[in-house]
Amino acid sequence: MSEHDTYQTPLSSRYASKEMAHLFSAENRFHTWRKLWLTLAMAEKQLGLPIPDAAIDEMKQNLHLDAEQFETAAVEEKKRRHDVMAHVHTFGTVAPAAAGIIHLGATSCYVTECQRGPYLPSHRPDLVFQKLAVYRDLPTLGFTHFQPAQLTTVGKRATLWLQELLWDLRNIKRARDDLGFRGVKGTTGTQASFLALFDGDHDKVEELDRLVTEMSGFSYAYPVTSQTYSRKIDIDVLAPLASFGATAHKIATDLRLLAHLKEVEEPFESTQIGSSAMAYKRNPMRSERICSLARHLMTLHQNALGTASVQWFERTLDDSANRRVTLPEAFLAADIVLTTLQNVSEGLVVYPRVIARRIAQELPFMATENIIMALVKKGGDRQEAHEKIRVLSHEAAHQVKQLGLDNDLMERVRSDTYFDPIKDELDALLDPRSFIGRAPQQVDKFLNEWVTPALADSELKAAVEKGDKAELSV
Repeated sequence: MSEHDTYQTPLSSRYASKEMAHLFSAENRFHTWRKLWLTLAMAEKQLGLPIPDAAIDEMKQNLHLDAEQFETAAVEEKKRRHDVMAHVHTFGTVAPAAAGIIHLGATSCYVTECQRGPYLPSHRPDLVFQKLAVYRDLPTLGFTHFQPAQLTTVGKRATLWLQELLWDLRNIKRARDDLGFRGVKGTTGTQASFLALFDGDHDKVEELDRLVTEMSGFSYAYPVTSQTYSRKIDIDVLAPLASFGATAHKIATDLRLLAHLKEVEEPFESTQIGSSAMAYKRNPMRSERICSLARHLMTLHQNALGTASVQWFERTLDDSANRRVTLPEAFLAADIVLTTLQNVSEGLVVYPRVIARRIAQELPFMATENIIMALVKKGGDRQEAHEKIRVLSHEAAHQVKQLGLDNDLMERVRSDTYFDPIKDELDALLDPRSFIGRAPQQVDKFLNEWVTPALADSELKAAVEKGDKAELSV
């Protein structure tokens, strides 16, 4: 049966990066189990258990599974209804000297739960930051309630997106760095099996836990566990991923709305087809994909909350099937959303003339307060000026809304002798850059005080140097 004859999740077969897809592959999963069994055996031997050198050597030489071993494990699991014991048996067939000591003193959760969590993907945030600097002072119409509001700049709007991404980076790093190791705790967390192995020597049991934790690359083990580590750990791990999903959804939604306004567009290849029927269309399919998968990512956190809340006493197995789906899908979805978001940001196209035209339609109304203040400075009456502007504004609004014509408020102002004292100031009063406040300076300060230090972090710097532009397979 080929891969085309069975269902495959599109998360891995269609969208995810090769690196993330491999991280949750069967090969990597069972390779990790074997490394954990090897680590346990080496630590037990170091503390005095009679484990032969040949057992260690054979385990080291057989950490990866071949196709025949996968088939053996599948047959064993169907017979035993237990995946861990199926792989204990399979490992023993290729490392016969170790067959009797593989998994010694451990419970299944030793291998299923003592694995690494979040990692930092190698993406290129610096490519996004460069665009902020370019458009730091390009005025654009702001929107509240998706209704025209005061002006901002293209760069300032993007800093709002980027600030949330920096928070997401912080949260993901916190969750990863806070991860502990379940360690060697036994069937209900009491370490009774290991205490028996070491003839009641509590110090050796504690040293075993410390050794295995250290050899597995963790800085500490959870001080107490039941059969499993607390499922609240899954909540803590998925929370920042779900939060990132919310950030990405907001950014992609803004980009979809801007695409509708024809002010900003995501990349669109020359051979790309927007619609099978409407050949002219340029649908924001990348941003729509981000929203689609980000919603899925956000809902997965609820699974972790539900699972943690229903664990009875030392453990129930109703977490297992759920976690097999939830945890990989969360990381795969986050990886896809992040890669797609990077691809979009790298190829964003800004249309300054369209932006300027929209500003020209709305700015005359926004400038009315400035016109009134200018008249007052020249000795005019504030209430009288307000009434004059009010009448002309309603006439101009009628032209726009009822007749579908351009906003001609400024032409009406220029033709009215009442405004003669300030007519030579109108161009200055209508300069869009006079309406953007400190937006350019805010962009500069944000880049200098927040973005640059973030990029200077050694780990992130290494990821940026390793990364490249994001390419989508579809």
